[in-house]
Amino acid sequence: MSDVAGYARDFQRASLSVGFATEIDDEQFAAWSRLLKQKAGLFIAPERRSFLLSGLRARMRATNCQDVREYYERLIHGAQDTEWLLLIDRLTVHETCFFRHESSMRFVGSCLLPDVLERGDELTVWSVGCATGEEAYSLAMLIDDSIDGSPVPVSWRVVGTDISQPAVQSACTGRYLRRRLRDIPVAFQYRYCKKVSDTHFQVAEGIRERVSFSSRSLSDQVAQEQQSVDLIYCQNLLIYYDRQTRLEMADSLAENLRPGGVMILGPGELLDWPNSNMEKVRYPDSLVYRRTN
Repeated sequence: MSDVAGYARDFQRASLSVGFATEIDDEQFAAWSRLLKQKAGLFIAPERRSFLLSGLRARMRATNCQDVREYYERLIHGAQDTEWLLLIDRLTVHETCFFRHESSMRFVGSCLLPDVLERGDELTVWSVGCATGEEAYSLAMLIDDSIDGSPVPVSWRVVGTDISQPAVQSACTGRYLRRRLRDIPVAFQYRYCKKVSDTHFQVAEGIRERVSFSSRSLSDQVAQEQQSVDLIYCQNLLIYYDRQTRLEMADSLAENLRPGGVMILGPGELLDWPNSNMEKVRYPDSLVYRRTN
């Protein structure tokens, strides 16, 4: 049976007396959950049913669709890719800021980068779930500042991936509201930020050209198949998943690390990780793991 037939069967089993202003029942929620997870790698926990319904209503109004079943079938029977992207963008959270979680950033600057400088090698950093790019650019600023004037040559790059294509498109511009400057250290503001209008600034070209962004589903993000990644920065992404899914995603991410490479998660996201290739690194107020082999 094809995927499309399977999705259609799922929803046919659910009750269908639904207008966009009514609640979806358990069966319909299960059908939507399966569709979103299989097609986009997006997990919607049961307690976030109202969040899902809000997103569906918004896209249904935008497409003049009056029934949940009609919208569901529109998606599974060859809806334009743009509608999938717009729905996924509606169902994902893009809230972030520059230099978020100071302790984790401090670890990068004071522990990871000195090792790289001593080694004098290439450096690849991967920002997973990068949203509109603030995290990736923050890491790039830290790296550039650390290696400036170093006698040891270091080739480096930062890669940012996110499920939301609009968020990634915004990240590529490196353009932000001026009020976001307050999150950037003053010295970095002068060095890496350029005023482009009374309301916006842009990350300096020398930093932007070191950072690349791409849009990938969550499942594709953790199965990136990059080689020799030195740092995976993945904060506030795993919190949306159950424990088993967190473990599976973390294991897949870890496969991309070189021996000695580091993964930084959000504090509390995965405190007990039974992966024999990874060891916890003790650092205040941070959750850091290092690949041992």
